[in-house]
Amino acid sequence: MTEPMHPDWPVADFDPVRRLRVLAATVPGASIHEAVLAAPFERVWEVATDLEGALPRWLPDIRTVRANADATEALIVGHSRLRARFDVRLEPGWCLMQSRFVLGGMAARPDGEGTRFAFLGTLRLPAAGLLAPALRPLGGRALRRFEALVGERR
Repeated sequence: MTEPMHPDWPVADFDPVRRLRVLAATVPGASIHEAVLAAPFERVWEVATDLEGALPRWLPDIRTVRANADATEALIVGHSRLRARFDVRLEPGWCLMQSRFVLGGMAARPDGEGTRFAFLGTLRLPAAGLLAPALRPLGGRALRRFEALVGERR
């Protein structure tokens, strides 16, 4: 829990999924997708943080990911050969990745017998809000692919 600046001040801590929801609510055009997966947190987060191996398998627009040794940066190449360098912030249950034109994030936390997993994505462009409705259906398919990958890791 975060220590308040003053002992009488209220403190509001959010679990990683709630943090991602707040981020999605404040970023124009951001689309968030979430589900409770029937798998332990450790297995879900192992798949989520396999940026080079798993990310291209469940996000359809990604061809390859090459992360540096400490996973603070990644070079992502899309199927259209577009490439971008992403800054990555990775910690247990939380991953935020952003390039000049794309913002993406993943979050997870235990939820009953399973794990609540969420991810968001948006373009960092002036027209991102206009494009969001057309891109939103892709997120549901990506979430189903992610869930299948988690199932494969048993």
